[in-house]
Amino acid sequence: MTTLPATMTAIEISEAGAPEVLKPASRPMPLPGMGEVLIEVKAAGVNRPDIQQRLGQYDPPPGASDIPGLEVAGVIVAVGLGVPHLKVGDEVCALVAGGGYATYCAAPAPQTLPIPKGLTMVEAAAIPETFFTVWTNVFERARFQPGESILIHGGSSGIGTTAIQLCRALGAHQIFATAGSVEKCRACEALGATRGIDYKIMDFLKVVRELTGGRGVDVILDMVGGDYFQKNLSALAMEGRLVHVAFLKGSKIEVNLAPIMMKRLTVTGSTLRPRTVEQKGSIAAQLRRTVWPLLEKKIVKPVIYRTFPLAEAAAAHRLMETSEHIGKIVLVA
Repeated sequence: MTTLPATMTAIEISEAGAPEVLKPASRPMPLPGMGEVLIEVKAAGVNRPDIQQRLGQYDPPPGASDIPGLEVAGVIVAVGLGVPHLKVGDEVCALVAGGGYATYCAAPAPQTLPIPKGLTMVEAAAIPETFFTVWTNVFERARFQPGESILIHGGSSGIGTTAIQLCRALGAHQIFATAGSVEKCRACEALGATRGIDYKIMDFLKVVRELTGGRGVDVILDMVGGDYFQKNLSALAMEGRLVHVAFLKGSKIEVNLAPIMMKRLTVTGSTLRPRTVEQKGSIAAQLRRTVWPLLEKKIVKPVIYRTFPLAEAAAAHRLMETSEHIGKIVLVA
């Protein structure tokens, strides 16, 4: 058995603030606890919650690592007690509640999945956070069904590119996606969107009504909030479902709730990070059954925009804050 080092390299948040507060540091090697595995990290995804944590707006759940990073891919180098189905040497990706920006990361076994055949470490590191989020919100909470229509806000983001592809692969009738440029709209359409809507020059409500014959869409996936909320209610069809995963334009607004009653709408949402290992493990099992075959057949794929060395995490955050990217940004250890 290979002897592991006593320390590892990790990216710390030295204080709340700009990307420059992300600093490489030496940390003690984490140990896998009961039901956990220790992964030598080859790549780690960068996500909006990492930026919120860096700004001091999103603390890790109790007991989670203070190191940012919610998804990793790598090789298992140690296995804790109570993990019969994983072994040292397995190549895996995992959803974690923190600790991803490091050369080693402990992960709960139920949230650890084999890397889909044919995918690289970088591609695998871009899967867990976005695919878990889209699956639980679009297909569980919003109950999206084949033959239905969906409006995806932030269509060129990691969440958006994932949602477009999964909805297309699982039988969507129409997929609308908002994005902030013509280039991004075309990218959404290339992934399977029926129509990309440039929100800077177009009214998404008008476009959706026009292209659905006034009916509206069955589901809306929103990460924007703010003044989108009222327009979302108007854009939904009878019995439509609105699901929130973030509020980039704010979570407090004045709103007319009458459409919820008149159209029998459902408004829901969720956060993934604080959920239990059992709940996340259930999502992982569903992904392995339903989505892993799509990934291995190249029907669905993580969209990688750019990679950065782990030590350049600050540069990765600066890029994400520009919103220039299409798809995912990944750190390579």
